[in-house]
Parts: sequence; structure tokens; C-alpha cells
Amino acid sequence: MTRRIGRRDFLRYGAIGGAMGMAARATGRWRVEAAARPAKTAASAVALEEATIDGLQEQMKAGRLTARRLTQAYLDRIEALDRKGPALHSVIETNPEALGIADGLDAERKAKGPRGPLHGIPILIKDNLDTADRMTTTAGSLALAGSIPLRDSFVAQRLREAGAVLLGKANLSEWANIRSSHSSSGWSGRGGQCRNPYALDRNPCGSSSGSGSAVSANLCAAAIGTETDGSIVCPSNANGLVGIKPTLGLVSRAGIIPIAHSQDTAGPMTRTVRDAAILLAAIAGVDPRDAATADAGRAPKEYASFLDEAGLRGARIGVARKFFGFHAAVDRIMEGALAEMKRRGAELVDPADIPHTGEYDESELTVLLYELKADLNAYLESLGPKAPVKTLADVIAFNEAHRNEEMPYFGQDLFVKAQEKGPLTDLAYVEARARNRRLAALEGIDAVMGKEKLDALVAPTGGPAWMTDLVDGDHFGGGLSTPPAVAGYPHVTVPAGYVFGLPVGLSFVGRAWSEPTLIRLAYAFEQATHARRMPGLLPSADLTAS
Repeated sequence: MTRRIGRRDFLRYGAIGGAMGMAARATGRWRVEAAARPAKTAASAVALEEATIDGLQEQMKAGRLTARRLTQAYLDRIEALDRKGPALHSVIETNPEALGIADGLDAERKAKGPRGPLHGIPILIKDNLDTADRMTTTAGSLALAGSIPLRDSFVAQRLREAGAVLLGKANLSEWANIRSSHSSSGWSGRGGQCRNPYALDRNPCGSSSGSGSAVSANLCAAAIGTETDGSIVCPSNANGLVGIKPTLGLVSRAGIIPIAHSQDTAGPMTRTVRDAAILLAAIAGVDPRDAATADAGRAPKEYASFLDEAGLRGARIGVARKFFGFHAAVDRIMEGALAEMKRRGAELVDPADIPHTGEYDESELTVLLYELKADLNAYLESLGPKAPVKTLADVIAFNEAHRNEEMPYFGQDLFVKAQEKGPLTDLAYVEARARNRRLAALEGIDAVMGKEKLDALVAPTGGPAWMTDLVDGDHFGGGLSTPPAVAGYPHVTVPAGYVFGLPVGLSFVGRAWSEPTLIRLAYAFEQATHARRMPGLLPSADLTAS
């Protein structure tokens, strides 16, 4: 029930290409404990599996754990499972300053108490978010190898201010999967092939593939991903996670290697809705470097207060039926989810389809290519005179000169098409952008939600992870990502069930700035179902699993 990814779908799911690196075991399961055995340190005794931010804070408050021990434990686990063992390749680089940062935060906790819920918590961030430290920021590309930006991204800055330990950079689909229309998700020239921890021969989806795989495999407490269209919610779906793509403007885009300013945003990827709410509060806010965040000051300062186990009671939820029907087993999971929401007191409006769905797929790509050229050139210029490449044209030339390393499986046709675009004053761009936003937002999500008086729309986030395919690329089955992505509206996905042991997520979508409502609904569903299961690091899908 899958199909080869096409032009309209490529940007939802990130790139993979790259050799698998090692053959998965033909049978059996990787034992996490055995894989971690080489790291026989006090830190490795820390219980990391499915640890929550609140739980880790309780241990630190009680004196049973320090930020240093916790950070070392995650570094040991990365070494055992990401570098060795099943070799997930989800972490492109660890932070050489992580332990020193943890020591400082431990001293601060002892002297002054914690800054907040993220004090001393190790977080991975995707390798397209700037950090002005000893880590590089490359979007997975060898063209930016060694590049260190002049200042932190707003997201990294906010995490540091919250007391988080920046543990490292997560692997990703190179250039957030805007280089080729025939890529496969999770591969970068710098990081190689990222794998799905539920089945190593399956795809982690992208472009935030490393963030998804690492969080699911418990290599960090939580991670930051970025999305233009699907790149938070798809890897969250494929890796059994909660993912939040925020309203455009809630989280600053400053210091994020761009695709397109009209759709790019960063957001949390976590194992629980509560952790996602905590992380979202930390990275949201007004940033003078990003005019789109001007209204973020009116958003809530925190989101944990919206967590309500009874949050589905009385909610009016629309079922976006046009996003069903691409996979029979996914439909069964969704029907079970809908029934559970009804049992918890939700009123379902079924169907409540989003008008104009599918009418702006091609023009979305037009907008992204125009903005890619303008935005990437501006980003590269911001790196200063030491930048290894200065323009998109330079990146294209670098890739051609290093084809064996950068383009062994797929090319750069989208980069070439973007380079051919004119300025953002071109009528083709201006009209496409205005039309897309109108159809997706005002005449799309807003229209159906207003007509039916809805609190949210629901649909499958996607199907079970496809097998990594370096010959034909991705095999996208379906899912709800494009309307909220083009509209700039929030999208929350939460685990809903499994197909042969592979996760499937349920999407909650709403109007601009409706994160509190979506988080409330997602949390109530999560608490009603407790659907997430820890991945088993199997070599392939368990065809005997229900």
C-alpha cells in the first residue's frame, strides 16, 4: 500500500541515500544491555530507557543523579548503540563541551537551585541549527564541513538559557531534503545512513531523522527537529514519538539553515506529550532577528498547564477523511483511536475534510524553490568571510566536484531548479505564495473549522516506516502534513498504534496559535491509550506482531 515518492511528496520526508554501513543480523534482536556493556562506568548505571524530563529532575533534586552523570550516561549510550552495536547513525557529532557544561550546571544547582525543568537535561539538536561553539553546523553536507556560525541560533540560545545541556547534533536528511526529488530519507554526506530503531532496515523518515531515531532509542532526553512540510511529524510518526510543528512565528527561524521562510520552523520531538510541552515553552518567544515572532509574545509562557487527562471531554473534533484509505492496517488503528476519543467524551464530526487539499502541491514546490535560493544565499552570507561556500551556486559546484562522497545515490535536481529561479519579486512567486496561503489557511483549515465549530482536525500522521531503498528512494504512503505546513498552522502527532511492530501516529491540527488546545487533546489521547512502546532494535519488522 505504498507508492514511490513523487515530486509533490519529496519534501515531506527527508533524504537517505548512503550505505547501510553494516549488515543487520539476519535474526534475533539487539540486546540493549549487551550493546551497552563496553561502557562500564558509574554513569552507565543511570536508568535512561523511557526517562522523562520530570523524572530526571526528581532524581537530581533528590541528589541521586547529577547533570554530569546523566550526560555521561547518554554519551555512553550513543557510543554503544549509535556508533557501535546496531549503529543507528542518528548523532552526527557529540558536543566536546557537554560534560563541562553539565559540571557548571551542577554547581549552579547546588548554589542557586535549578533554572527550570530543563536544568541539566541533555538535548540533541538537528544539524541545521546554529551553535557558536566547538560543534559545526552543516545540514549534513560536506560543503559546510568545519563551518561554525558567528552566533547561536535563537533555539540553541533559549535552550542554553533554560539550563539544557546541548548534547550534540542529530543527523538529518542532507539540506533537510531539498536537494533532490529522488532522495531517500535519513542520509547525509557527513552522517551517513540513519536507521529506524524499531527495524534497522526500515526508514526513520526525515528530514529530522536523527532527532527521531535518537529520541526513540533513548540516546537523549529529547531533541529538536525542524519542519518545512512533514519533517517533524513524519520522523515522529515513524519512530513512535510525540512531535510538535508549531505555528509559524512561535519559534524563531534565526540561525536555522533554511529551506523557505514561509514554512520553516523548529519544534520538539519527545517520548511524551508532557516533555514536548516543556520543550516547546523553552524554545518559543519573541526574537528581534525574526519579525515573524512579533506575535509570539501573546502566546502562553508555558504549556504544561494545558495537560489534562480529561481534555477530550466536550471537544469537537473533525475527521479529515481524505487523508485515510492509503493503508488498511493504518485505517484500523485510526478507527480505534476515533472510538477511544468518543469514549473519552469527544464529539466527532465525520467527515470534516479540508477544502482545496491537493490543489497547491505543485505550487508549494515553486514557492519553496524560490525561497530556497534567496534564503540559503542570505544564510551563507551570514557566516562571514570564513564560510566554506558563499552561495547556492557554490554548493552545487562543490557537490559536482565531490560526486562520490556527496551524490553516490541521488543528485541535486532541486538545487539546480532553485538556482534557476529569479528574485522574490517575480510574479510567479508572489502569486503562488498568496494563493497557497489562502487555499491552505483561510479557505482550507479555517473554513472547515469555522463551519463545523471544531477544536481540532484529526487524521493519520503517516503509515508504517518503509524499507530503506537506495535504488528508488522513498515510498511515501500518505498522511496529513501539507495543509498545516503551507498554512503555517500547528500540528501535533502522538503515537496511536503499531503495524507489524512499526509505529503509526495520530495527527491533531488546528488554527494558528492553537497549540494549547492541541496539546490538551494529544495529552488526553496519550493518557487514554499509552500507545508508545520502546523500540527493540530488530533487524527487520516483526511480521508476527499485532
